[in-house]
Amino acid sequence: MILAQTIQSVCICGAGTMGSGIALLTAQQGVHTILYDVQATMLSGARMGMEQSLQHLVEKGKITDQHRLDTLARLRFTNDINDCLADIVIEAIVEKAAVKTSLFNQLAEINHSEVIFATNTSSLSVTEIARQVIRHERVAGMHFFNPAPVMKLVEVVATPFSNDFTLQCITDFARQLGKTPVLCQDAPGFIVNHVARPYYLEALRLVESGITDVAVIDSLLEASGFKMGPFRLMDLIGNDVNYAVSCSVYDQLQQPERLQPSALQREKVAKNELGRKSGKGYYQY
Repeated sequence: MILAQTIQSVCICGAGTMGSGIALLTAQQGVHTILYDVQATMLSGARMGMEQSLQHLVEKGKITDQHRLDTLARLRFTNDINDCLADIVIEAIVEKAAVKTSLFNQLAEINHSEVIFATNTSSLSVTEIARQVIRHERVAGMHFFNPAPVMKLVEVVATPFSNDFTLQCITDFARQLGKTPVLCQDAPGFIVNHVARPYYLEALRLVESGITDVAVIDSLLEASGFKMGPFRLMDLIGNDVNYAVSCSVYDQLQQPERLQPSALQREKVAKNELGRKSGKGYYQY
């Protein structure tokens, strides 16, 4: 039996912002890391971004150049699913349950019988994902926050199918990565995204009503002790991601009026004004 403390390899599926961030984190923490994506261009972009991030840390004196080289040596980039052999698989692909379950089932066929499957979904039902997976007792949520190398919290999301070994393994692995794991039951938005909806939605409503503007709200809340105001935070997360979470929580809770997604944010997504990653959101980058 593979114990959490002996995990030496991880496969991250999805080379977008979250996937590449998690891969950089695991490689920095001494874990042999495979980053998989079907698109070679995504992999090359992720590799370039990681190299730049590590070089920046060296220049700031936060890591040594040897640590940078060791981290890069532990990273493997591939678009061949047959290379995805590891002790634990973390998916950070498109937010579509059917695509996630299909991926996990493909990986279940080529991996050993005790592999752990963790989904980084921020809004979908982990239970519904697990229900369709061959080894559904080996599936749970491992929800990182952006940027993954920096943010300490990881939500470990249990389903009715998850066995104790799976949950303990993911919890211990989060600690191995220097994170603070919090165990919660599967529910719309889990804990953080459920609690955070009013932070975003009320700010958006204030702007939509013409009471104030984006910069004033951010400045006031940051002056009140929040590290980032809601609009700066939405730009960091990505308006597409944040809006999708709002829609998912809204629908799963039978569409309560207080959680109705914002028309302003929907418009931002339609214009591809997604925030930092697109160069424009509520602010220009």
